[in-house]
Amino acid sequence: MTAALRPSGDIDTICINTIRTLAIDAVERADSGHPGTPMGMAPVGYQLWQYELRFDPADPIWPNRDRFVLSEGHASMLLYSLLHLAKVQAVNPAYETVGRASVTLGDIETFRELGSRCPGHPEYRWTSGVETTTGPLGQGVANSVGMAIASRWLADRYNRPGFDLFDYDVYALMGDGDMMEGISDEAASLAGHLGLSKLCWIYDNNHVTIEGNTALAFSEDVAGVFSGYGWNVTRVKDANNLAMLAEAFQAFRDEARRPTLMIVDSHIGYGAPDVQDTSAAHGAPLGQEEIKKAKHSYGWPEDAKFMIPDGVYEHFANGIGSRGGRLRQAWISLFSQYGREHPDLAAEILSMQNRELPERWDADIPTFSPDPKGVATRDSSGEVLNAVASRVPWLLGGSADLAPSTMTRLTFSGAGDFEKGSYGARNFHFGIREHGAAAIASGLSLSKVRPYWSTFLVFSDYARGAIRLSALMEIPVIHIFTHDSIGMGQDGPTHQPVEQLASLRAIPGLIVIRPADANEVAEAWRVIMELQHNPVALVLTRQAVPTLDRSRYAPASGVSKGGYVLADPAKGPPEVIVIATGSEVSLAIAAYEELSAEGVRVRVVSMPSCELFDRQPAAYRDSVLPPEVLPRVAVEEASTLGWHRYVGTDGAVIGMHTFGASAPLKDLQVKFGFTSDTVADTIRQQLQHQRRNR
Repeated sequence: MTAALRPSGDIDTICINTIRTLAIDAVERADSGHPGTPMGMAPVGYQLWQYELRFDPADPIWPNRDRFVLSEGHASMLLYSLLHLAKVQAVNPAYETVGRASVTLGDIETFRELGSRCPGHPEYRWTSGVETTTGPLGQGVANSVGMAIASRWLADRYNRPGFDLFDYDVYALMGDGDMMEGISDEAASLAGHLGLSKLCWIYDNNHVTIEGNTALAFSEDVAGVFSGYGWNVTRVKDANNLAMLAEAFQAFRDEARRPTLMIVDSHIGYGAPDVQDTSAAHGAPLGQEEIKKAKHSYGWPEDAKFMIPDGVYEHFANGIGSRGGRLRQAWISLFSQYGREHPDLAAEILSMQNRELPERWDADIPTFSPDPKGVATRDSSGEVLNAVASRVPWLLGGSADLAPSTMTRLTFSGAGDFEKGSYGARNFHFGIREHGAAAIASGLSLSKVRPYWSTFLVFSDYARGAIRLSALMEIPVIHIFTHDSIGMGQDGPTHQPVEQLASLRAIPGLIVIRPADANEVAEAWRVIMELQHNPVALVLTRQAVPTLDRSRYAPASGVSKGGYVLADPAKGPPEVIVIATGSEVSLAIAAYEELSAEGVRVRVVSMPSCELFDRQPAAYRDSVLPPEVLPRVAVEEASTLGWHRYVGTDGAVIGMHTFGASAPLKDLQVKFGFTSDTVADTIRQQLQHQRRNR
């Protein structure tokens, strides 16, 4: 760090150039990163944080703070510089400030190094003040739509006359890459349709991507497109003009009917149109000669490294620090009075903010009677979802245009449809926008409501990027997927998921649950609602599956452990184990009954969640899958990938090795081997193989 001094110029210019030079020095030392965008957009970030944003650095999770999303996450040094200069405080997982800075100068000096709070792209839960993990382009702006929806929903539910508890704005800084990604269009279209006037996207219009000028691949009329989406569009011709920026931000706040796109014309690199620069600054360090030129253009000591001039910290403290502190203290006082006049609503807010559940939240979850014909797990899930949501007011969501098929509509009185002018309702219509729906759900979760969204399992592929980020951020989004197998029947292989279960199970931190019957569905929802730091993929059938007789077989409460012994031999230890999930559990039970009558000692293990099972102590896992019992069979109407870790290299897996086909379900089950006879025969073969090899 270079000794502090005061370069020439007014304090605004000095602060802006401090942001720029911190980015330059950090990227140069890391020999990795993107200095150009932080340099070009430093005035925008500065104007927003220092003069506009309702944000208290002393409490970066204050519920009514304005949100700032850096969707062009490669420009992370812009955000890290602002977090450092504003002296944003760190918050721990218990939502407590811990008495240290979120981003120290040492973190900036070790940008992109192991352990630094300044990773290559902003990471939620790692660096306080980062509202969402960004980097994959388009994700941040889509998250911001969820945050803006939450602002409206929270206001409608909790604000009362004289108590405007929730009215926060959401700002997202986006670039050309964000603008090109399809998810951004999905999110923008829905935001315009809903009239989310608390949302402002700031478009860094610098015409540069990795390969060069955007003219190579991008030529649409952005203003015209967004006007067509129903947005208010404004333009700032010079990113360096703070007065023009201030006017544009005021115009956004004055707009009461539409979201706002603020197009800001900038020059990537030095940030000044009269200084020669190249697109190399977008994705690589500048190099010493270019650094000297840049710092010279700023009136900066050319050899200074990580310099914070005198007065900069104090200026931020007197700006965003002072303003944010006053606003937060006023909100705390308002909430205290609100708690006296509306104690039940205040208690709801506190529970929601701490990701806690109301007392007796599960009191209405039904128990399902045995039924050989049974019901589809999507149907039983819809019933359980309504029972839970009626007692958890902040559980809300919808479907990517498939609610009648995914059974995710809330049907109790007052649930309503969330739409323009009806922002307190709890049924969302995301339209045929799977990727946008998943990312918007993450934005809702980041705002502390409990969201779910749904589609067919095969279309989880469209949403995978957002699903992955929900796991990376450790936020409890509920991803509901129905039509989970070749049970789709005559819709054919385009709609029959094969590889999707294995793909979802490969995502670290994502809990995949595929329940076997209605009572496993009920227990799955008990597990899901208790999760605070894991997203879940709830995978459900379209076709009816038998509701098992739990007086004959083990209780469904075993779902909480991921896998459990569902049925065991009447006498003696098991000599063979069959493991199944979802609709295939009933096939395993039918084979068990047949073989038990023949004197074969079969154990049936229901494995609704491999992730939950793998978390259990080794002693429990060995009690379910005894190591000495080698003959094993796994059954799942999906790719066999991953099952050999449970059945061993000599075990058998009945699964899919190809895509499906278009035919009635029973014909498909026979063709691909998903019958109780096939399961029983495979078990017999496993026992014979074991006896031959003794």
